[in-house]
Parts: sequence; C-alpha cells; structure tokens
Amino acid sequence: MKTGHAGVAAPVDIGNAPHYRWGGVCDGWHLLRDPALSVIEERVPPGASETRHRHAYAQQFFYVLDGDAALEVDGVPHRLGAGQGLHVRAGTPHRLFNDAARDVRFLVVSTPPSHGDRIDASDAHGAAA
Repeated sequence: MKTGHAGVAAPVDIGNAPHYRWGGVCDGWHLLRDPALSVIEERVPPGASETRHRHAYAQQFFYVLDGDAALEVDGVPHRLGAGQGLHVRAGTPHRLFNDAARDVRFLVVSTPPSHGDRIDASDAHGAAA
C-alpha cells in the first residue's frame, strides 16, 4: 500500500508505483513493498521469459490479469488465462514465460518478499546451481 500525507494509505497503480525492468524487455511495478508481503504487477511481452529459479523462503501466488501465461512449476507446465492463478511453494523450481502472441499482465504476491531470495535452478533437474 502506498502511503500519502501524514502516513495515510493512498491508492496505488502502475502510474505511481516504483517501476523496474527485468530481462531487458519486461516491466514490474511494486504495488506493495512490506517486510512481510510483496505485491508486484508485471508485464511480459511475447517470447520473453524468466530463467528457472526457486526461492528458499518465499512462497508466491501468480494471478493473470490479462493475456495468457505459461508457468512451469517443478517441471510441470501450466497454462493460465485471465482470472486464473497458481500457488508456488517455497523451494519449488518455477519459470514463467509468454509463448502467446500478445503481452501478459499478472500479479505476483510473495510472502516473505522474494527479492534477494532467488536461487538459479536452470539445470535439467531443477536443483540449485
């Protein structure tokens, strides 16, 4: 939640949330940055993906707002459309990618926040590298 004047909660959206780029072409907006909870909206264009990874402590919930996403969890592919989500438990290798023809927008809810808790799992068995 964004805080306005005198510590009062204020609405947040991608127009006023802190923005970052990842993978050279993907966008993320920190809608909520709390020591116990993170809510991020992300945009992934067609053909873009993240590398397979896991989080030692953070569990995550991916929820598609618009478009279609492919989310591989522990080697099992899942197709998520708008209005669908999937829980990824801490320690589970996963990778989101966009193999569709248009952008996908989704929320990633993490507890605790996943930044600084990313372990590469790109080898064939999904083990940490």
